[in-house]
Amino acid sequence: MKIALVNPAWSFQGSIYFGCREAHLPLEYGYAQALLEGAGHDVLLVDAQLRALDSADVRAELARFRPQMTVLTTAPSYLFWRCAPPELRVPMTTAEAIRDVAGCLVIVGPHASTTPRATLKKLGADFAIVGECEDVLVALASSPDRDARLRSVVWLDELGSLGGNGEKNATKMSELPALRWSRELLDRHIHHHHRFDRPAQGSGAEVEASRGCPYHCTFCAKDNFRNGFRKRPLATVLAELDELIGNGVRYVYFIDEIFLPDKKLLEALVERDIEFGVQMRIDNWSTEMLDLLGAAGCVSIEAGMESITERGRSLLAKNCKLTTEELTSRLIHAKRAVPFVQANLLDSSSDPKEDVQAWRRRLHDAGVWANDPVPLFPYPGSPEFTLRFGHCEDDAWERAHAHYLREFAAFSDVQDERPCPLFELERVSHD
Repeated sequence: MKIALVNPAWSFQGSIYFGCREAHLPLEYGYAQALLEGAGHDVLLVDAQLRALDSADVRAELARFRPQMTVLTTAPSYLFWRCAPPELRVPMTTAEAIRDVAGCLVIVGPHASTTPRATLKKLGADFAIVGECEDVLVALASSPDRDARLRSVVWLDELGSLGGNGEKNATKMSELPALRWSRELLDRHIHHHHRFDRPAQGSGAEVEASRGCPYHCTFCAKDNFRNGFRKRPLATVLAELDELIGNGVRYVYFIDEIFLPDKKLLEALVERDIEFGVQMRIDNWSTEMLDLLGAAGCVSIEAGMESITERGRSLLAKNCKLTTEELTSRLIHAKRAVPFVQANLLDSSSDPKEDVQAWRRRLHDAGVWANDPVPLFPYPGSPEFTLRFGHCEDDAWERAHAHYLREFAAFSDVQDERPCPLFELERVSHD
């Protein structure tokens, strides 16, 4: 079967979006392509984001390839599935442009997992995959019909009701190969995600050492499309890194939701000519492991602090065992080993504003960046959303979006403009 994997050219104009707006390697598609080709399928990966293609360009490539199945994601790469743009404007525009040349249209991403019926309807798609998509795509390509035996594949029946098996899929990380990206694609990847110690030099890349997270913080929607914490085999990760290094990459960002201490991985990185950034919880790291992290080449840490009080972290279900003073000390120590360290804060009623600003000044004086607290967006499927609105219905994204705009006048420091209402954003795709 001929299968196209489409990552659209993302636009964030007017959007609520907390992630990075630069292009990143579509890791989920890299894995899927390798698995599909291994099963004998002919695969075309169209990364419109990295290649700066518009919808017409994507349509033209599909028309030449003539796929029997096309896969379309509803959020930019796995890196930001967990903080996806709420609206489906870009996927809707893309689906509209390619529908007559796409063959069977399959939707993957957080919207497909959270609100599958609404997503299928908005995009006019044939199937949606619930959860992680790589191995499910192989199964679907082998049996591209409505078959209830296909796990984690859903569709709309003749009455508009959801059919199929909506069990959330968790990919076996041990079965995912080391990715091999073309030099042409890597040369386009000039962004070094979350690097602030110096300007980017040469190509960057993203690598996944683990998937999932053992914690269940109230603000996180990971459980909609992630199932537990799983590590990739060390040998696979190192083979992928060596391939990137051989292609001139000198900086990678580990996209892991939580980068946990792994002595063997860090010791292997000490021996390699590579710098990297991570996202972590500082309470999981001893001072000795932070020193090893720096020696291994880490130049950027993004640490989820969320609240400066024990009560605030408890309300967020952080399950943090350290005091605020211990966390602060750990962050300051990290800065001695790693050039850039950032502590992320959420806007919390339990944190007096004057205390937050005093804490931020203390961190800044020690060289650690701490952001101005960001209002919490109740992502559909997160414990916060469930507490406020109950289970996810078809209008879950609309409800979360309207609540956010209604409750807050200021947003994050990456939000340059007031976001537009969700219905206005999605209406653009049909104007």
